[in-house]
Amino acid sequence: MRSSFHSQFLALDALLADTRQYWQLLAFDHTDIPWPELKSALLSLSDEQVTALDHEPADLLAFLLPHIPALATLPELTTLAQAHASRPEFPFWLSNGIKGRKLTQLQDFVAHVYQAKRPVLEWCAGKGHLGRLLAYLGAEHVDSVELQAALCQQGQHSAEQQKLAMTFHCADVLKDPVAHYFKPRQQAVALHACGRLHQTFMAEACAAGCEQISLSPCCYHLFTEPTYQPMSDVAAHSTLALSHSDMKLALQETVTAPGRVAKIRKREVQWRLAFDALRRDVTGDTQYLSVPSVNKAIFSGAFVDFCHWAAEQKQLDLPAHFDADHYLAQGRSRQRITERIELVRHAFRRAIELWLVLDRVLYLEQAGYDVSLAEFCHKSLTPRNILIQAIRCQSAE
Repeated sequence: MRSSFHSQFLALDALLADTRQYWQLLAFDHTDIPWPELKSALLSLSDEQVTALDHEPADLLAFLLPHIPALATLPELTTLAQAHASRPEFPFWLSNGIKGRKLTQLQDFVAHVYQAKRPVLEWCAGKGHLGRLLAYLGAEHVDSVELQAALCQQGQHSAEQQKLAMTFHCADVLKDPVAHYFKPRQQAVALHACGRLHQTFMAEACAAGCEQISLSPCCYHLFTEPTYQPMSDVAAHSTLALSHSDMKLALQETVTAPGRVAKIRKREVQWRLAFDALRRDVTGDTQYLSVPSVNKAIFSGAFVDFCHWAAEQKQLDLPAHFDADHYLAQGRSRQRITERIELVRHAFRRAIELWLVLDRVLYLEQAGYDVSLAEFCHKSLTPRNILIQAIRCQSAE
């Protein structure tokens, strides 16, 4: 029998396919608004209005609906239940070293996934903060798998000091054999393991028949093929071909940055677009060419210095003298366009993330699990707040 997740996925897939001209593009490639039906409305927005709409999905949807009627079903398809559970309290010595918002995230995650007296496998564990909380609550034993040896050593030291039943295992989970870490009588947990890291986790947990699988996925594009490889049979029949850029769009909702950070970020975009305008004039090439990431300190310096650095990265000879103010003005103009293109794309962030999440849900159902889906915390703690819980069906045992 098909689950409700199957129907939800198909409806979301159809919506994204019908509207792909609005989200499956790169804003930096365009020097003008690419949608004639939206151009006037977008250009009439002030920068302050763009920022306000970007932070309020419901207001953004209301702004776009007259121009993109297909968005009418978006709230219904992307709203998840908010799971409710009492947030456990922990002694200060256990939570020492975990920063405020991260600690609250962990408390909320633990509140929803903890199963008394069951062995736990903690995936991509870091220092084992999650595993320590579960061990303190009474998990039978926690095996924590982590890549970095230094983090394993720190985590093991903390666990021994605090007399917690934990064992750390140092492994590169994308290269080393990992099947032996997974057991049928076990709860496998992964909080914010990225891309192929959580896909490998899911595949191994299903193969071992773990009793319970609990994960909150993150950074769907990392360590993956350039074009998304669906996990479920249902998603394999989709006409959507998601690039890394498309998958990154799902991650662009962030907790509001401090004013100084936001200002630097805005200047970075302007300078990159201004340099691109200069590069186009020098080379005659009208395609946007990205330059690598760089230490943000460079954007506190002079624009001319950034241009020379960027030109060096792209092996480009710049004129001895150029009008920096002229290109900065072009950068500001281009930035106005790209911010409004991005605003439209941002309306589809949660839809793309839910499409990816539902592919994982359908994969787990396919493997014989009963699956639930909910938000385990408020998005102000982390926008990556989706919890997938899978319990092995008795009929699959």
